[in-house]
Amino acid sequence: MQSTTSISSLIWSTADDDLRGLFKPYEYGRVILPFVVMRRLDCVLESKKDEVYNLYQKFKDQFDDPSPVILRQIGLPFFNVSKFDLSRITDESVLLDFNNYVQGYSKNVLDIIENFKINELIEKLHKNKSLYLLINKFTEFDFHPSKIDNHQMGSIYEELLRRFSEMSNEESGDHFTPRDVVKLLVNFVFGGDQEDLSGEGKIRSIFDPCCGTGGMLTIGKEWVHENINPNLKIDLYGQEINDMTYAICKSDLLMMDENPENICGPNLSSISDDCFKDSKFDYMITNPPFGVSWKNEKKFVDEESKDSSGRFTVGTPRTSDGSLLFLQHLIHKMNPEGSRIGIVFNGSPLFSGDAGSGESEIRKWIIENDWLECIVQLPDQLFFNTGITTYFWIVTNKKSKEREGKVQLIDGSSFYKEMKKSLGSKRKGISIEQSDHLFNIYKSFEEGEFSKIHSNNFFGYTKVVVEQPLKENGD
Repeated sequence: MQSTTSISSLIWSTADDDLRGLFKPYEYGRVILPFVVMRRLDCVLESKKDEVYNLYQKFKDQFDDPSPVILRQIGLPFFNVSKFDLSRITDESVLLDFNNYVQGYSKNVLDIIENFKINELIEKLHKNKSLYLLINKFTEFDFHPSKIDNHQMGSIYEELLRRFSEMSNEESGDHFTPRDVVKLLVNFVFGGDQEDLSGEGKIRSIFDPCCGTGGMLTIGKEWVHENINPNLKIDLYGQEINDMTYAICKSDLLMMDENPENICGPNLSSISDDCFKDSKFDYMITNPPFGVSWKNEKKFVDEESKDSSGRFTVGTPRTSDGSLLFLQHLIHKMNPEGSRIGIVFNGSPLFSGDAGSGESEIRKWIIENDWLECIVQLPDQLFFNTGITTYFWIVTNKKSKEREGKVQLIDGSSFYKEMKKSLGSKRKGISIEQSDHLFNIYKSFEEGEFSKIHSNNFFGYTKVVVEQPLKENGD
C-alpha cells in the first residue's frame, strides 16, 4: 500500500501539470480537493452506477421524488442518477456533461459540492481547455474503499489541506489535528470511561464544535469500537466554520454511512451561532484554534454572559484568545448524568490572567466544581503550523471516587520520536507505544517521574496587595 504522503504528492503533482499558469499555487487546493472528493464518490458508486441510472429512469415518472426508493434498492446513502461519472465525461461536450454529472447527485452530495464553490473554477478550466484534461487525470486514481480505506482517505484529505494551507499562508492547524495527537486524546477520553461504554443496547454521542475534516469524531468512534465495544451505537455531531473542510467532513461521513446532517456549518461560529443550543453530549473532543481573537463576537458573548442560564456567566477571557470560551461552551453541553471532555490548548489557558481576571475566574469555577481531572503536557513541534508546546485537558462531571477532589498533571513532553521528514512545523510524532505508556500513567493514578497528583486546593491563590506608609525624608 502506498503511503498517504506519496499518494497526496502524486495527486498534487499530477494536477499541477494542468493548473500551472492558470491558477496561482495557493489556489490549487480549491480545485484539487473537490475533484478528490468527486473521484472518491465515483469509486464508491462504481458497482451501482448503471443500476442507479436504470432505477431512476424506471421511477422518475412514478414518484415526485424517487430518492427513497433508489436508496432502499442500492443500499447506499447517496447516488448519482446521471449517465456520467468522471470517467464517462466526453471531451466534445465536457462542460455540459460535467454539469449534468454534478446535478445528478442526491441532495446530500449536492450540498457538499456546492460548499466547494467550484463553478467559477470550472468555467475558467473550460475556457482554457483544461477541464477535460484535469478530469481525465483524476480518473487514473483508484480511490475505491477496497484500495484506500476511510482512515487513509481522511489522511489524504488532511495532507492535501496541509499543502494548500502552506501555499496560501492559512493555518492548517485550524482545519485538522495530527492523527497521533488525536489518537492519544481519544485514548484518555474514552479509555478513562470503559465501564460506561461497555454493554449492550446503549447509544452514546460524540461532539466536536470545531470539527474540521471530522478526524476527531471518526477516530474517536473507531477507537471505541476497536478497543472497548464493537457493537456500541455512536452518533457523531460537529460544527465547522470553514466551507471547504465542512464539505470534506460531510463527504467523509456520508461515505462511512454516518449521518452528514449532524454536521452543521459552514460560516457559523460555535460561539455566536451555536447549532446545538439545547443539546447535551456524552463525549466531547476538540482542538479549538490557538490564540484567535473573538472581538467580532464580543457583543454577542457579553450579552450571553448576562444570562444566568448562558454559557459565559462566570467570566470571559481576554478578546485576543477565545480558547476558554470553547471550554465553557462544552461544559454547558455536559449531560447531568455524566460527560467527558478532551480539549487541546496552548499554554495560554493555563497561565494567562491575574487573580480576579476572566481567565482566573473560569479556572476557579472549573476546579471548584471538581471538573478538572487531568492535564497532559505534550511535546513541542507536534503540530503542522506551530512548534509551540501544547496541552490537553480532561474535564468531566463524573470523576471516579479515587479522583474526586484531585487533579493529575502528566508530563508527556519527552514522549516522542523524531520524524524522518518534517511536515511543516511538525518534526515530532507520538508512537502507539508512547501513547499507551502515557495512558497507563494516567490510568494507574499514582505519583511518579511523569505524574503529579494535587488536591483542588493546591491550585487556588489570592492576590494580596501590601501597602506601606510613605516615609518622609529624614524619618
